[in-house]
Amino acid sequence: MIKSPEEKMAIQQAEEKKYEKLVEERAQRVFDIMAARADKEDIERIKEAFRFACDAHCTQRRKSGEPYILHPIAVAAIAAGEINLDVNSVIAAFLHDVVEDTPHTIEEIQQKFGEDVAFLVKVLTKQRKEKYEMSKQIDNFKQMLNSVQYDIRALLVKLSDRLHNMRTLSSMRTDKQMKIAGETDYFYAPLATRLGLYEVKTELENLSLKFRCPHEYKILEDRIKADENANRHKLQAFIEEISTILSANGIKARVFYEYRKPYSLWRKMNKYGDDFDHLKYRHFVDIVFKEEEGVPEKSEVLRIYSLLTDRFKEKPGGISNYIDSPKENGYQSFHLKLLADYGRWEEVHISSERMVRNSKYGCLSDRSEGNIRRWINKFRGVLKDIAQHGQDGTNFIENVVASFYNDDIMTFSPQGKPVVLPQKATPIDFAYEIHSQLGRHAKYCRINGRVASIKQQLHRGDIVEILTDPDSHPEADWLDHSVSYKARRAITSYLSKQKKPEFERCDHCHPIPGEEVIGFRDSHGKLTVHKRDCSVAIRLASQDGDSIVAVDYRPDTTTYPVELEITCIDRRHMVIDIMDCISNNLNLNVESLNTSTTDSIVTMKIRLGVHGYEELNCIMKAINSIPDVEEVKASTLH
Repeated sequence: MIKSPEEKMAIQQAEEKKYEKLVEERAQRVFDIMAARADKEDIERIKEAFRFACDAHCTQRRKSGEPYILHPIAVAAIAAGEINLDVNSVIAAFLHDVVEDTPHTIEEIQQKFGEDVAFLVKVLTKQRKEKYEMSKQIDNFKQMLNSVQYDIRALLVKLSDRLHNMRTLSSMRTDKQMKIAGETDYFYAPLATRLGLYEVKTELENLSLKFRCPHEYKILEDRIKADENANRHKLQAFIEEISTILSANGIKARVFYEYRKPYSLWRKMNKYGDDFDHLKYRHFVDIVFKEEEGVPEKSEVLRIYSLLTDRFKEKPGGISNYIDSPKENGYQSFHLKLLADYGRWEEVHISSERMVRNSKYGCLSDRSEGNIRRWINKFRGVLKDIAQHGQDGTNFIENVVASFYNDDIMTFSPQGKPVVLPQKATPIDFAYEIHSQLGRHAKYCRINGRVASIKQQLHRGDIVEILTDPDSHPEADWLDHSVSYKARRAITSYLSKQKKPEFERCDHCHPIPGEEVIGFRDSHGKLTVHKRDCSVAIRLASQDGDSIVAVDYRPDTTTYPVELEITCIDRRHMVIDIMDCISNNLNLNVESLNTSTTDSIVTMKIRLGVHGYEELNCIMKAINSIPDVEEVKASTLH
């Protein structure tokens, strides 16, 4: 039915009134949050910033069709309520897009709201240039990181901005979603990790995965819900018994279980090569106790530990003590594994309310000037070193990520010297952290007294001894087995004259037709195809998102090598049944076959060629249906 101009006007006016009410309600929430920690004068400054932003953005709309002002309000709400920032930071959150998207200037901001707010807004404003030093994205990252030399709050407001953009990303085109999600996973989520903002980091990671790989994310989400429904009664009984034990001993504590989010499980599945059903510790139990005046937190933790291990069997070697050895971002807790009555090891975290609060607010949990200054000095020193040793855009961001944004482990020299390294670090990283010459001539090592390769992954608490040879030097594949900034910088410098081969297909993730993929076209026109969850693709998306190209990667006559790893129960004709399925039923040629049997468990590795992802899934499903086949895993090869 065609509406008259009057009817259209009435509908438009009703919509405007609805949005006006929504804007006022959401802004009021920000004012209410800040009223608890700001005086009347500061609240009036915050309201003035809101009014200024409303006027500046009055004609703008978001991709969703909503008034643009709802975005600055949401960013201010996150800064105020979820990150707990100060008054000037919240004012800057209201104003963060004013200079970039409207005719207003930094000078106006300074005149109305002061130098501090103007500084924050300037850092948050993307600089328009005819020619960018590295790339538009990298220059913007660098601008924000440089601000750390003066203040860390600009990064925190930017995290608030990024969090709201990710929450509303569904209104964007697919290529824009990939660009923003790639930036988030590669840069902003690890930044939140390093700043100790656990809740922000978790949400950014999961939203990134949701928009990069929606199908995979949905599968994991459904599997988590199903697993929780299946185990709810057992877990509830377990935590109720823990609560009863603690209450009977006069300990006030909250006890609850929490399932890990899809991103966390996806990362563990990729790290350990497990499928969902064989993944350990899909959830954990949290014990959060209230601090008692005059009772040290560690004493209370050990008391709880003693009470629980009197009742439940403890898994040997299952303790991680992050109280005495906090993570680099300040995280503290006491982790252990207990055997529940239903015959399963359960991961249990014991923390005080203070520790939980610190995990939420990170580096701002201790608001003392000295604490903030220590964070700033740490960032500034390494950023200065990075700037001096490489201005290439790719290297700049990679070095920043390697230096700050990985979670960390603490290792030790044979003399007991602690060496903090990123997760997934190897003895190569350890050697370069001690001294550049030790790294350059490293040949092999001893880990906890046992001889090992310098490419072996280290774990928290390992004692590492590096053995050298004057004729030993970095090799090309050392870059595949190092993660720290110092090691990668030194190795790259040594190998700088070597040329790397170019590939049409990413040599990191080895995509095959039918998988969720994305393409990147370089300056020479070469197109490289990556899986959408490929770490290389995420890095590229965060640095040069404009090079992203949609790819229709369909199967043809080309075959791609894959390796199947099959675990099954030993019986007569097992190998024959599997080969019959592959050769006769599926009409496929086997390129290589290796099999071993240990205690009636058979492990087979079969290399063959497939045309695409759908065919590979059909093959795995067919093999999985053979009696006594327990598990089938596949890895694509180059």
